[in-house]
Amino acid sequence: MNRRAFLRRTVLAASAPMIAPSRLFGDRAPSHRITIGLIGMGLMMRTHLRSMCGRPDVQVLAVCDVDRGRRQAAREAVEAAYAAKSGTGSWKGCEAAHEFESVLAREDIQAVLIATPDHWHAPIACAAIRAGKDVYVQKPMTLTQREGRVLSDLARRCGAIVQVGSQQRSEAAFRRAAEIVRNGWIGRVHTIYARLGEFPPAVELPEEPVPDGFDYDRWLGPTPWRPYNAERVQGDYGGGWRRFWEYGSRKNGDWGAHHFDIIQWALGRDDSGPVEFIPKGWEGAEYQMHVYADGVRVLRDHPTRNGHMIQFIGTEGEVCVSRGNRLETIPAALATRPLGPGDVRLYESSDHEGNWLDSIRTRRPPICPAEIGHRTATICILAGIAERLGRPIRWDPVREDIVGDEAARRWLDRPRRAPYVML
Repeated sequence: MNRRAFLRRTVLAASAPMIAPSRLFGDRAPSHRITIGLIGMGLMMRTHLRSMCGRPDVQVLAVCDVDRGRRQAAREAVEAAYAAKSGTGSWKGCEAAHEFESVLAREDIQAVLIATPDHWHAPIACAAIRAGKDVYVQKPMTLTQREGRVLSDLARRCGAIVQVGSQQRSEAAFRRAAEIVRNGWIGRVHTIYARLGEFPPAVELPEEPVPDGFDYDRWLGPTPWRPYNAERVQGDYGGGWRRFWEYGSRKNGDWGAHHFDIIQWALGRDDSGPVEFIPKGWEGAEYQMHVYADGVRVLRDHPTRNGHMIQFIGTEGEVCVSRGNRLETIPAALATRPLGPGDVRLYESSDHEGNWLDSIRTRRPPICPAEIGHRTATICILAGIAERLGRPIRWDPVREDIVGDEAARRWLDRPRRAPYVML
C-alpha cells in the first residue's frame, strides 16, 4: 500500500465524515456546502480562517501546520466559531493535521486553501490536484518558474479549479484602473511605476534550539538545510522568511506578485510577459526595471503620484491606483467616465474567496486561475534572478526561456532536498 492510500484509509477509518446540523449553515443542504482543509496556519491564513468559518456555504473539516501549537489553536478557533453559530456552546469535528498528505487523503474534503511559505506552494497544490481537490493558493503561485508551468499544465489537464490569491483583481479600483488603461483612455502607455518597498538584507543567523512541537525539517521541505532561528521561519510583514532567497523572491515575490499582476491585467498580457529584466545598479540604473516587447517599462520603487501603489503613464493621461479603492486619473473625468458599448469590460469579482467557491460549483474559471498566476509569478522570479546575478536577463515569453545566459537559465528551477520532491 502506498503512502497516500495508507493515509486515506487510516483517516477515513478514524472518523466518518461529519454532517453539520442545518442551523449551523442556514438553508444550505450538505450537498451544497463546500468542504475544505486549510494548510499553513500562519499570518496569511488568519483572515482566511475567519472568512471560511463565517460562510454558510463552507465547512472547514481540517487545519494543517507543522507547528503543533498553531494547528491546535486553529482547530480550537474553528470549533469555537462553529460552537458560537450552532448555539449549543460546543462543537467538535475539525482535524488538526501535522502532514498535508492526511488532509488530501480525505475523500470528504473537496478543496484546500494553501497559505504556506512560497517553497511549499507547488508541491502541495500539485498533490492536491492529483488527489482530486480544487485549490486556492496564496501568491506568488510558485517558488520557481518551472514549478509554475508544471502546476498550470496539471490544473488544465485535470480540470481543477485553481485560484491564486492575487486579490487585488477583486477590488473595484484596480479593475477600473485596468479598464481605463486597456481601453486606451490615457493613450499609449509607455511607463509604469510600482511601489514595492524593501526588506532587510538576508543575513546569516545564529543557530537556536528548535522549539518543542515544531517540525523544522518539514518546514524547510525541499529547500537547503539551514540552522534553525526563529526569525527565519516567522511570518512577518517586515521580513521573516520572506527576507531569504531560499523561500521566495523577496519583495518581488511579495508586493511584486500583487502589483505586477495588475499591470499584466491592464496591459492585456495575462498570457505573456516582459522580454527584459534589468536590476537596480546595472550601469548606474537607479531603479529595477522590466521591459515589454513594445517598449513599455515598469520601474520598481520610482516615486509615484501621491504615494500610490501603481502609476500608469500614457501619452494622453495617467492612472494611479492603490488599495482602499483609491483611484486618481489625469484627466480627472476618466475616473467616472462610463464604459461604452464597445469598450473592454474585464472580469468582475468583488470577493476573491467567494469567486473561487462559485467557480468550484459552476466549473467556470476564477478571476485568477493557474496560468495567470504562473505568468505573474514568472515576472517576480525573473526579476529576482536578475537581482541576484547583478545583470540583465533576456526572456522569451513564448518559449518561456532565458535567452543566451546558461547560468541564469539554471535558476528557472532549483534542486530539491530529499525526500521533499515535487509530488
